[in-house]
Amino acid sequence: MYLIPQPKNIEFGEPGSHFTLSYGSYVVLEPSCGEKLTAQAKLAVEALKEELGFAPALTRGTGRPGDVILSQSEEMAPQSYRLTVDEKNVRITGGEAGVWYGCQTLLQMAAQCGAVLPAVTIEDEPDIPNRGFYHDITRGRVPKLSFLKKMADKMAYYKMNQLQLYIEHTFLFRDFSEIWRDDTPLTAAEILELDRYCAERGIELVPSLSCFGHLYKVLSSQGYSHLCELEDSEKMPFSLRGRMHHHTINVTDPESLEFIKGKIAEFMPLFTSKQFNICADETFDLGKGKSREAAREKGVDRIYIDFVKALCEFLVENGRRPMFWGDVICGFPEMIKELPEETVCLNWGYAKYQREEETKWLADAGAVQYSCPGACGWNQFVYLIENSYENIKRMCTYAVKYHSIGLLNTDWGDFLHVNHPEFGIVGMIYGAAFSWNTQIPEFEQINRQISLLEFRDREEKFVGIIASAANQSAFGWETAIRFRELGVAEFAEDHKAYIAQQLDLLDNAEEKNRNLEEIKGAVYESIARMDSRTKGLVKPYLTAMDAIRLFNELGRVVASRAYGKNYGSLPDAWKLAEELENWLYHYKEIYRSVSRESELSRIQEIIVWYADYLRGKENLGC
Repeated sequence: MYLIPQPKNIEFGEPGSHFTLSYGSYVVLEPSCGEKLTAQAKLAVEALKEELGFAPALTRGTGRPGDVILSQSEEMAPQSYRLTVDEKNVRITGGEAGVWYGCQTLLQMAAQCGAVLPAVTIEDEPDIPNRGFYHDITRGRVPKLSFLKKMADKMAYYKMNQLQLYIEHTFLFRDFSEIWRDDTPLTAAEILELDRYCAERGIELVPSLSCFGHLYKVLSSQGYSHLCELEDSEKMPFSLRGRMHHHTINVTDPESLEFIKGKIAEFMPLFTSKQFNICADETFDLGKGKSREAAREKGVDRIYIDFVKALCEFLVENGRRPMFWGDVICGFPEMIKELPEETVCLNWGYAKYQREEETKWLADAGAVQYSCPGACGWNQFVYLIENSYENIKRMCTYAVKYHSIGLLNTDWGDFLHVNHPEFGIVGMIYGAAFSWNTQIPEFEQINRQISLLEFRDREEKFVGIIASAANQSAFGWETAIRFRELGVAEFAEDHKAYIAQQLDLLDNAEEKNRNLEEIKGAVYESIARMDSRTKGLVKPYLTAMDAIRLFNELGRVVASRAYGKNYGSLPDAWKLAEELENWLYHYKEIYRSVSRESELSRIQEIIVWYADYLRGKENLGC
């Protein structure tokens, strides 16, 4: 029997000793349980019905033999629980959050054992108190509310307790319509509903709003472009690289601070959370334009920290705890002492073998920090699962070593969030498992566990299969974007250098495509072993693997035409164009199943551009 996260202490009873959860059983809330647990117990009963086909009744009072008994204890730590199964009862005792987590353990047991549960005693609590997931809903893909609720359900199942959504412009601000008018933003009513939904499941929905760098839509608008660090930002030609690289706000203009405060003031009342993430990362242009003189006089570090401090103090005045990304301040960590003492520094690092120096620097400077690894899906059709495992494992280890108070696992959407967002579940589970219990399983072991528990693959192979797919990419989405945008003069040399580094990957593209066909065959075979509730992910994975194959073929054509590479034989370009267009049809269907229209048109434009390129049309505008 697998449990994710792995409990700290688990002891099984005598072989054959068990408890049968019958259709006549009750889930009994003892008088110690408050209203929140009453609502959560109802959710647990509904989930048990999904697993068993019947639901035990729910009541309050004193349990009897045959019942599942829930008891809240003020003597236990808030997130700790004790779960016992004997021949008479199941009993879950813990702090308020702990009882809820114990219910998730019970659900995982039922998923594998049905109604006949083995006798066991589990005592458990997390290593890291705050265990969150950070999901990008700005850079191309705005999910449907139904998807976000499903995400919250998954997080609860794996004992996570914090969710943040990255927003630059994809919220329907009342006073700033120009920045969202051509998108499909979340509304205030939807955030209020999601906040309630998350709270019921023990998840804090923390507001996150880009407030310093990464303000493309805001600072390209006619109404607010005058606040951009660089002149004529509204006249910059659009490129996917450019919108991530530029558009930092001019901190020397007093209007900038008031503008950002206005956005925060409208956004934060929608959340019950008393925290707020202002982001403040990757301020690439700071000191290079309108603030150049101030930077020369005071230093870029000074004008950076002064603006962050002003925003943090504004949040504290409004009863909120500030959070911000730590990449910039790692260059001058001692300045973190100037921020309000409750400020949380979100220390991110996404390398497969991420070093610990930044975590140490911030800890030595006295920062209150979260460690923030990544699910490693950005710019990929299929997530880099092995990279994700190694990165999250290290960042969780550093979090414990340097006393981080949280783990915030990130899932970004660079270059249009081309991947299917449900693929992020594996990385999400890594973060949940390793932040709860930092005795981390081996890669193959945790993948077998996830295959069974999440994907309901009885042979425990599914995650291992999909993990091998991303390694077959020879001409990835980022390479395709960079080739498409070679005509953007500012980044042309950088794009050329990047593409040159990637071209050798195409030498064995045909072998990789043969591997992909074998992997796809294994995915098809897995259908017979999977639960009906998880088979819906099979087509998105197969479609993503087809994308890798098609782009590998596309890359060989590009490398031959544009870079003189000789492969002996090339695919039929017209036929490949038709395959791309047919693939796009299925991709759009899958995209729309979980996401709003968002920037799907940009993805379509890129695919169509490449189809035309394959057919040899001239003047494609790259």
